[in-house]
Amino acid sequence: MDNKSYVVQMTGNGVHGKTVLTAKSLSGIGVNGKGFHGNALQHVNVNGSLYPAKVKSRRLRWDVKPSEMANNTLNPIRAIVDGMKLTPNPEKPMIALSIGDPTVFGNLPTDDAVIQAMKDAIDSQKYNGYAPSVGYLKSRQAVANFYSIPQAPLEAEDVILTSGCSQAIELAINVLCNPGDNILVPCPGFSLYKTLAVSVGIEVKLYNLLPEKSWEIDLQHLESMIDERTSCLIVTNPSNPCGSVFSKEHLQKILKVASKYCVPILADEIYSDMVFPGCSSPSLACLSSDVPILSCGGLAKRWLVPGWRLGWILIHDRNDIFGSKIRQGLVKLSQRILGACTIVQGALESILNNTPQSFYNNTISFLKSNSEICYNQLSLVPGLNPVMPSGAMYLMGGRGAAVGRSTHDCRLGSTWTTFQILPMTLTSLNDW
Repeated sequence: MDNKSYVVQMTGNGVHGKTVLTAKSLSGIGVNGKGFHGNALQHVNVNGSLYPAKVKSRRLRWDVKPSEMANNTLNPIRAIVDGMKLTPNPEKPMIALSIGDPTVFGNLPTDDAVIQAMKDAIDSQKYNGYAPSVGYLKSRQAVANFYSIPQAPLEAEDVILTSGCSQAIELAINVLCNPGDNILVPCPGFSLYKTLAVSVGIEVKLYNLLPEKSWEIDLQHLESMIDERTSCLIVTNPSNPCGSVFSKEHLQKILKVASKYCVPILADEIYSDMVFPGCSSPSLACLSSDVPILSCGGLAKRWLVPGWRLGWILIHDRNDIFGSKIRQGLVKLSQRILGACTIVQGALESILNNTPQSFYNNTISFLKSNSEICYNQLSLVPGLNPVMPSGAMYLMGGRGAAVGRSTHDCRLGSTWTTFQILPMTLTSLNDW
């Protein structure tokens, strides 16, 4: 072979279908009937035509910068919690109530059946490889069976398994929105919505929740936020961080607004079924007659295993408004990281089918009891106005000026009392 060098762009077996390059063909016999000529570096494109290689400019010094996406990404809660440097009171143990991890104190373990399901999945040696990016078929069918109801039936094809509910939310936002679009986000609300949207050029519009109405949505304000670039309405129920649970009647009013303006809903239902006795809240999907809904959930909260990172998207589209394109878009987006942990997927069917009802009941009873203790004690503090939650694992309290309103005040409070909380200024809500 001669001293000439060639770069060949390949898109299959050979070039342009069937041609196989050999030393002889590279020396000038040709590709698809066309030869290589001259001493310069040549490129061959898929149709066999030649074009000379461009001489690339060379950097004269190192200048490596973070991407715009990285610079635009900020999770305010994680930034504070992960970076908080405190000198706690040595006479008191730290009580960290600044993040929704039910495993922190060890008093909310998952059920033995959940642990056994994981052990069985590991011992089977069946789940050590790659799964389809959307998840194993049997695992998706297990989720569909668990959540399917006559008003909102589900099959495996309606389920996308994800790496935690956070990734489910990310996929849902990215499949519905383009840069320059806007999404409607509750205020106060889970800060991750803004983190995910802003990092990819999506505008966040905040709609108000009303504390005097147990954090119901201010529907008039919500409606005023909608414009022609609104591509998604996020509804969190039960609520993080409010601990509120919407009634059936309120959910129907939300759906009416979404239907009027043809805005699909991203339903963050990670706390689905985690409501206190005396309250009930159906899923949005079972009430919707026309609004398409992407419902995001997972194992993290109800099964008390947030570190296992297993979430899902339930596609509710009874009128085929999403059609095949949104489904295909979700599949493509899921292929970026090839889905959720396969071992947890292998355990999923058993977890859903074999976790006893008593485990769920005991968890809710524990959370309700603790919320009542917190509410009653905080109500005694001058300047604090807590709102009794109806579900999930959060409690919100209004603060007077004497209590302090800033992140700095919360840090000082953590140092003095070793009781760590978060200011809701992080969610664009003052005085809470």
